[in-house]
Parts: sequence; structure tokens; C-alpha cells
Amino acid sequence: MSFNTFSDLFYENAFVHRHLGNDKSAQDKMLKTVGANSLDEFVDSVVPSSVRLNKDLDLPPAMSEHNALAKLRQMADNITVAKSYIGQGYSPARLPAVIQRNVLENPGWYTAYTPYQAEIAQGRLEALLNFQQVCIDLTGMDLAGASLLDEGTAAAEAMAMAQRCSKSKSNAFFVDARTYPQTLDVIHTRAKYFGFEVVVGDFETAKTGEYFGAYFQYVGKDGDVADLTEVINAVKTKGAYAIVGADIMSLVLLKSPADMGADIALGSTQRFGIPMGFGGPHAAYFAFKDKDKRQAPGRIIGVSKDAQGNTALRMALQTREQHIRREKANSNICTSQVLLANLAGMYAVYHGATGLKRIASRIHALAVAFYNAVKGDYQVVSDVFFDTVTLKTDKADELVKSAKSKGYNLFYKDNLVGVSFHELTDEVEFNELCEIFGVTGNLDKVENILGDLNRTDEFLTHPTFNSYHTEHQMLRYLKSLEDKDLAMNRSMISLGSCTMKLNATSEMLPITWNEFANVHPFAPGEDTKGYIQMIESLQEQLKAITGFDEISMQPNSGASGEYAGLLAIRRYHESRNDNDRTVCLIPRSAHGTNPATAQMMGMQVMVVATDDYGNVDIDDLKAKCEQHSDKLGALMITYPSTHGVFEEGIREICDLIHQHGGQVYMDGANMNAQVALMRPADVGADVLHMNLHKTFCIPHGGGGPGMGPIGLKSHLAPFIASHTVNPVFNAQSGQGAVSSAPYGSASILPISWMYITMMGRDGLLSATKQALLNANYVAKSLSDDYPVLYTGKNGRVAHECIIDIRPLKEETGITETDIAKRLMDYGFHAPTMSFPVAGTLMIEPTESESIDELDRFISALKQIKQEALKVKAGAEGWTADNNPLVNAPHTQSVIVGEWNRPYSREVGAFPLPYVKAHKFWPSVGRVDDVYGDKNLICSCPSIENYE
Repeated sequence: MSFNTFSDLFYENAFVHRHLGNDKSAQDKMLKTVGANSLDEFVDSVVPSSVRLNKDLDLPPAMSEHNALAKLRQMADNITVAKSYIGQGYSPARLPAVIQRNVLENPGWYTAYTPYQAEIAQGRLEALLNFQQVCIDLTGMDLAGASLLDEGTAAAEAMAMAQRCSKSKSNAFFVDARTYPQTLDVIHTRAKYFGFEVVVGDFETAKTGEYFGAYFQYVGKDGDVADLTEVINAVKTKGAYAIVGADIMSLVLLKSPADMGADIALGSTQRFGIPMGFGGPHAAYFAFKDKDKRQAPGRIIGVSKDAQGNTALRMALQTREQHIRREKANSNICTSQVLLANLAGMYAVYHGATGLKRIASRIHALAVAFYNAVKGDYQVVSDVFFDTVTLKTDKADELVKSAKSKGYNLFYKDNLVGVSFHELTDEVEFNELCEIFGVTGNLDKVENILGDLNRTDEFLTHPTFNSYHTEHQMLRYLKSLEDKDLAMNRSMISLGSCTMKLNATSEMLPITWNEFANVHPFAPGEDTKGYIQMIESLQEQLKAITGFDEISMQPNSGASGEYAGLLAIRRYHESRNDNDRTVCLIPRSAHGTNPATAQMMGMQVMVVATDDYGNVDIDDLKAKCEQHSDKLGALMITYPSTHGVFEEGIREICDLIHQHGGQVYMDGANMNAQVALMRPADVGADVLHMNLHKTFCIPHGGGGPGMGPIGLKSHLAPFIASHTVNPVFNAQSGQGAVSSAPYGSASILPISWMYITMMGRDGLLSATKQALLNANYVAKSLSDDYPVLYTGKNGRVAHECIIDIRPLKEETGITETDIAKRLMDYGFHAPTMSFPVAGTLMIEPTESESIDELDRFISALKQIKQEALKVKAGAEGWTADNNPLVNAPHTQSVIVGEWNRPYSREVGAFPLPYVKAHKFWPSVGRVDDVYGDKNLICSCPSIENYE
């Protein structure tokens, strides 16, 4: 290799070659397999000319990792990390270093997928079960889910659940006037399109009105704590469901919501070690009564057993609720906050009940000491509080400016000044705060002023929360869980529509930088200039890639992006007095979240047929457009289709919708096939959500975090979500929020910024081409063994392919589930199973996988086909109920135990030679789903069950 120019030597595009899995020689081999002479010729045969961009993206060239980090560092240097005492639902917290290094910064945890395949996800399932147990113990409720997106959206989900569960005939929902304004903002947005009336008031208003549900803030926005027992009893007597929003740290000291009669308890777990991150990501908790478990939104982890009778965990009840129930689903939640829930749960494991009591008691005692210092000189709003002392004074502005000059941010509104103490407060900061207020503080005595509100019951008594309080113990516990899970650091995860691609280390590094991690979302604008600069820069990158005129960064998941997109469409129609445009056309192949989202937006879902090639049936679409022309609000369409095909008629489809007065919402799940080859805005889409946790390299984190920003044409841009506390810089006032924080999960946005910056204009194009080639290479290589269900007119697939297992099942009795479980013995996670077509596997290899890894995966599926045919033939005594496929996966204990199977241990555990070199052992055998749902247990079982 010769280097002829300094450009070769400086090698600014080095990252591009590190992101892509294959070099030129590998590409040539793959092109020969798919029958193409060149990469460009191949791409021309995949992507219709009618949608091609045919010009370079308006982006700079690739930048090296170190230069990109240096550029981002310049933005970070323009962020001021003040000592934050703002509160309002966000407080500084300390993530133990052992958890930061071994979970948050560990690809074994952050590159894993949603635990649909339970046998190779037992570690993260146990971590989530721990999280549920923490929530159950602290709220006193029967059950808790495995996290929701944030506190505001959890409150909105509780409102919808209350309406489903309540026997009240009322259409009104009460909200405590003490509620955080950002939570109220999200509730108002959701309620409008559910058709609910929101009544905001005091406890007397709650007692005297008629409501289907009532939301109370336990620690109010001004810091006051009230016993809610009486008002909860009053609203429940009239048939309302009682919901309590509670600070998770306060519940360590305060009596539980269940003790006060609550039906639902929710809140943020940010204070359990999670950085504020300018608003997120933070896992919301959601706890409820056992009788309401089938009405709860989101995911629940349950205890079941495996084929050998051992304890095994799994996702219970709502595993794929949206895809099964569609518009009848409880919610459109797809992404949850698994990685953040794991962090919060491990924070509780590491500290235990004693450690948490020490932290919560210190926070409370500091607040009491400050109260004692100021109450003689200032009017204190409440004499009962947990962590926040709010003062009413005509010197508010002067005090806040004085605090700011000394590096402190306080809460400030009108003539109120709030000081919210937190885990990081020490004696020095306490004394400086007292000095700012011109008083003398005293920390000689620890006081608790909660009185009858103090909790008296024990919590976190399970051995898990009493065993790992030294770093050695914690380190080994985290490692033991990690070893039970198959993540991207072990092998490819070929999930169609989920785009499990490389999450590069340089992309991940900035999320733990102090500037991005530790800024309050309501910090003064002068503190956050660098953050806004980074966000605006990412928006400009996404505009160039998608062709849209405006970007909203607020939606903190793909499902939230769907909601925000339809919300903009509905607001647009309303601005034109087209209030009746509520029909939403959705192809049969769409993601299950699409109809669920449309229903949440008060729209009527009409299903459009698809043809034999997986395309939208144009004749059926035309008929439904004519039928609903006066009421047509939107079409929701995924492109390339969920069937993995570039539809030739996408421009015609968009034009047809526009002719009938509707708007086109494009689901961005499959953006990985589009970037730099086409732009959705150019083919007629009016709004699109982008899954940054797919195409733009934010890791899946075991099922979250995600980000789902939306791109909008100029006519929809005025209707993007803003924020009642911290208005969004590119949004108009008066547009309600869809998430708690103005920029969603802002702290993970540097990941996507780094990816786009390091790939550059040409690197992004190369990535898309390679993604298409990898998918077609897999499809062609498997086509002799498995029918490829849908292809375009040239016999090509897009970035994913669907292989049909139904003929093999009919021939041999082997199912797609058997293949999914058997793949674990080969060291692979299964592709997407039975979606969008039952009895199929949808494979998306992404551009980051090498030909060697693809060949290993292909050889595994080919060998499995031969095993299935052996079952059919009954060779070597293999029977329909005793063979390596129906017995899969094979655990170590099964392999070394008593063996009475008609195949060897080697066939069971090491079916191909490459498996021996890097064997991954599933930690449990096939999990019994039916048993788990019939015997629903969603809290930590005794330790003996794991032995």
C-alpha cells in the first residue's frame, strides 16, 4: 500500500472504514453472489430511480474520531455546569463508579436488544426485576412495570389507564395544582385528543367534583408534602382512580402511596444515580394494583420456569401488545428506558435500604437545617417538606442573581425562590447557600420534621438488596448478569426493523462528560449555549439527510415521535378549521405502534391492503381515499416497507393523499436504507420520525433509551411541541409538550452527532449501500434453503429480508420458534420473529457486519434447515418431540447432566466447528410462556430459586 497524498496520511475518513464491516475485496465477493458487476449497478437495481436523490448530501466530509471529539469538546466548553438547586423533578445524583463503568459504559449492557428472547436475556431481566421490586417496595403497590419513558408521559399513561379502569361516567380528569408544570403540560396535550376535560385545582376541588381519575403530586412543585389519604378516599368514593406522582427518593422516608389508598403510583427514578442530562434519558416507574395488570401500559417482567423446571424470567403479558392488539393496545409504547431502569435498580442494590435511608435522611436533614436558618428572616411557603424549602420574598430576583454569581442555580418564579437539596449537597455548599441568604446555618443536629408522614414499614428486604454493598461483590454480581446475556459485543443481532448496528466507542464517550451529563433541563439559557449549539447542529445534519424544513428533538422514543408527528398533522388541520379530518389510513404491513398511536390521537384507523409483493395495494388505497375524502387526515406509511421493499409507487401514493386533503406521515424505522440515496421529504412525506437508536447509532440499551425526533415540512413546522417551563428554541409558544423535557433525552444526542460527523457526506452513502448489499447477500445465500417472501421488481430486497418458515413447518413440523431457540446454540440472537408476517423471520444485518460474521450466520441457518429435514426423515432416532431444535437451547447443565437424547452432546452444544472457538451458553432452557402468564409473579423470587 502506498500513500501518495497527505490526505491519505491524515486519513480523516478512518472511522468510515471502522464502521463498515467489509472492504473492497469482501464487497466484490458479495456482489458476485448477488449477481452484480459493481456496487453502483447493484444499488440501481434495488432503489427505484424515481426516488433517488442523485446528488451529494449537503454535509461536510468525514472527520476523524479525535477531531470530531475535539469539535464537540468546544461546544461542551460553552456549557456551564452550575451547582443545581432548581429541583422541579430533576436533582443532581451520584452514580456509583462501579455501576457507571460496568453497566453504563459497558457494551455488554448497552448494546443488548429488548429481551424478547428470554433465554439469552436473563441478566437484564433480573436487573429489571430488581427495578420492579424497588418500585413495588417503595410505593407499596402490588405490581410495577419495567419502566416508562419519563414522568410526564407516565402521568399521561396513568390518565388513560384510569379511564379504562374507572367505573365513573365522568369525562373529567382532575390534576392537583401542586403538580410539576411539565407534567401538566404533557397531560393537557394527551387529554385533548383523548377527548378528556382536565380540571386543575386544590384538594377541595378534587373532593367536590366528579372525575374518572385524579392525579396528586406527593411532594408538590413548591416542595410541600401533604398527607393525601383523605382526598384520595374522597375521590375514590365517587368512582375515580387515584394516581400519585411521587419523588422516588422521598418515598425512602415518606409513607407509601399505597398506604394512602392510591390505585397507581408513578414518578421518575432519576434521583437513583442517573445524571440530569439536560432532561434525560430517565426511567419512569409505574406501579399499580394486581387487579389492573392487564390494563397497564408498557412492559412487565415476570417469573416463570424453563423446560427443566428451573426459575426463568421473561417479559409477561404485554410482550408484543402493540403488534397483536394494534389500535386496541393499552398504549403505543415500544421503547422503554431499560438501561436507565437497570442503573436505578442497581443503585438500590448497591446502597441497600440502609444506604438509601442515609442518603434520603441527609437530604431531608439538610433541608430542615436550612429551613431553621431562614425561617426567622423569610416567609417560608410550607413547614412540611422533604427536600425543598421555598421562600416568598420581594428580594427573589436579587437572591437568585447573588446565587448565580457564586455558581448556584435556584428555582425562581415571580416572588418565589426555591432551594432543593440533593444527594451531592455537602457542608460547604450548605454554608454557602446560607451565606447567599444572609443567614447562619447549623449542622450540629439531624432533624426529621415529617412526623406522621414518616414511613414505618421495611423495604428492600430481599437478599439481592442486602448482598452486594462492597465493590468486589457488586462487580461480580454485575459480571454474572452480563454473562447471561447475548449482546452485540458477542455476535451480530440481525433483527429486521430494529437496525442493531455498531455503537462506536467514540460516539459513546461524550455522554458521560460532565457538561452533557450534569446540566438541569431548566438551567438558565446562558448556561446551556453549548448544548443548544450541539442540538441545533444535529438538527441541521438531520435536515440535510431527510430534506425537511424543521426538526423537533423532543420525542424521546420512536413511538413518541409517531405521536408528535400525528399531533403536528392534527394541529395543522385544526388551524385550517378541518377539525373533521380524523381518518388515518394505515397499510396492513405497518408497525403495530402506528395504529396504536393513531387511536391515541383520536383518529379512526382504516387498514389499507397490501399486494402479493408487499406493496401498498394502490387500488384499495384509491378506494379508501375516495370513500373518506372529506375526513382524510393522514396516511401512515413505512418506507422502505415493513416487508423490506422499496415501493415504486411512493410518489403516487403521497400525491393521492394530498389530492384528498390528507398529510403523509412516514415511519422512519427503515431510514437505514434511505440515507444519502433518497430523502423522504423529496418523495412527498410531510412528517417523519427518525429512530436515532436505529439508523443514527444510539444503542438499544436492552430496550431503551431511544430518541425519535421528527422532521417536518414548513407548513407543519409551526406545530412542533414546545415546553411550558423552558420553551424550545425553534418552536412557537402555546404548542403543548409531548415529553417532560424540552429536548427529550438530550444527553444521548451527542452519539448521533458524532456518528454523522465522523461518517460525513460520503461515509453515510457508503453505509447505506453496504447495508443494502449485506441484506441482499444474506437473502441470496439463504434463498435455496428458505423462500424469501418479498422482493422488488428486480428480485432485490432493501436493507432487510423476510424468510418464510411456513413451508418448512408444514414439511417437518419445525417452527420459527424452534429455529429462534436453536440459533442460540449457534451463538446468535434470532431475527425478528413472526413480524410483519406470522411464521417468518425478518433479517437485517446492517452495514457494520463483516462477511465472516454474515457467513457464520448463514451457515447456522443452513445447518438448521438440514437438522429440520433430519427430523422429517426420522434419521438417527430423531423424533418430532425429541431433537436438537425442539429441545433448544441447550444449557451447560443439560449438556453435562444425564443424557438420553438421540443426538450427541456435541450436536446439541457445538453444532458447527466455529461455535467451539467462542461458545455462548444460554443460562436457562426454553422458557414456558404460558406458565408465566398463568402464574404471574413480578417481584424478586427467593435466592434459592436461582440455585
